[in-house]
This record gives sequence, C-alpha cells and structure tokens, in this order.
Amino acid sequence: MRSTQFDDHFPFQEECEHHRRNELHTRTESVSRDCIVLCIDDRPPLLELRKAFLASHSICTKTAVNGYAAMKMLEQMAVDAIILEYKQEGMDSEAVAYQIKQRFPHLPIIMLSACTYIPKRALWLVDEYVMKSELPGGLLRALQRVKQLTNTYGASARRAR
Repeated sequence: MRSTQFDDHFPFQEECEHHRRNELHTRTESVSRDCIVLCIDDRPPLLELRKAFLASHSICTKTAVNGYAAMKMLEQMAVDAIILEYKQEGMDSEAVAYQIKQRFPHLPIIMLSACTYIPKRALWLVDEYVMKSELPGGLLRALQRVKQLTNTYGASARRAR
C-alpha cells in the first residue's frame, strides 16, 4: 500500500495549475488591448503592487492616492475603468464613486474591499465588486466583465443599471 493516497493525483495538480495560468493569460489579453485603468487607494504601497500586477498583464495603470486626485486626473485624461478601494481616508469611496458617476456616468467602477459588509447604496454606484480574498483572478475577471459590458452593450447598459 502507498504511503499517501494523493500520490496518484500529484501530476494532475501541475496540469491544473498550468491550465489556470493559461486561462488567466488568455482572459487578460482581451482585457489589456488598449485598456487604461485608474486605481484609487490611499495606501501608495498597495497602489504600486496593484499597478505592477496589472502591468504584468499588459494593462496600463494610472494611480491616485485619493478621490480628489482621481477627479483631477479624470478631467485631464480618459480611462476605461476605475478600480476603487472601499476603505479610504478623506473623501470616502462612496463619495468618490458618486462623484465619478455624476461626471462620467458611463465609466465602469470596480470596488475592492476586504470588508464583508458593504452598504447597498455604495454597491449601487459601482459596476463590479471584488473581495480582496478573490484577488488576483477576481480583479481580472471583473475587468473582463466591464470590458465586455462596454463592448457588447455600450454605455446604455451601465446607464440602465
């Protein structure tokens, strides 16, 4: 009898991991084509990590350390999506999302959070919500969904939401 019952399955683990990486790479290719994302978080080290991760998937990323800086950037440049951290100092994420939707109603917002409870009024303002426990794959899937929504239905789909 073998020492462990999992010996027969070990080669498949590598095959599954390889398949998962290929699937993630394929999904990212369709997101990254001409995609510019603005990440908003009040913690610069996390912004840099997120920027590096997205850059590794060929997604151009701009960063803002608060809602005020993000609004200034949005006035000066066009982006395809927003990644917004829920917990922030100063202008909270709900206020940031509200301001963005007031001025740029068709711009998709993806909210990130480690919180288990987010008020419904905040969720109504965003197009996608990703728990930090779902990172990094959850973020890439959310970017793919907002890009598909934009490409398939255009701005009217988000306006009707």
